Amino acid sequence: MSISKLSHIMEMFRFGDKELSDADKKELVEEVLLMTLARATSADCNIDSVEVATVQAIIKEATGSEVSEKDVRVAAISDLFKEASLGRYLSKIKSKIDVADRQLVVQALGKLIKVDGKVSPFEVDFFNGVVDSLDLTPAQMAGLAEDPIKR
Repeated sequence: MSISKLSHIMEMFRFGDKELSDADKKELVEEVLLMTLARATSADCNIDSVEVATVQAIIKEATGSEVSEKDVRVAAISDLFKEASLGRYLSKIKSKIDVADRQLVVQALGKLIKVDGKVSPFEVDFFNGVVDSLDLTPAQMAGLAEDPIKR
């Protein structure tokens, strides 16, 4: 995946009510994962090489796509964030991706934040902001799904 393919995020922002195909939804999830994790690498004002390598590994494991170190670093400081914050992007797309995909993003973010063995207050704030923006409940964060009520 290349940073130049972040078209789905921008498209969601401009044309948010458009219905997505399964392929478009998959690409959107990949973009959201890249943008969130890349942005997290700079949450504590220090883009560490171990964090960049972890972003690459997480994306490869979760989606099968490869992303370059350069693309991770560019996404971390992307001009997209001049138009709107990551939280605003995530709030806009949350209804376009499944709960499982939102959980994937948050779980991957938690893994990334802990990779260097320390968690800063900035990283905690960033994590909480992502969870809020993706509108995940505590039950969803814990991986709990409600069984339908049978009558």
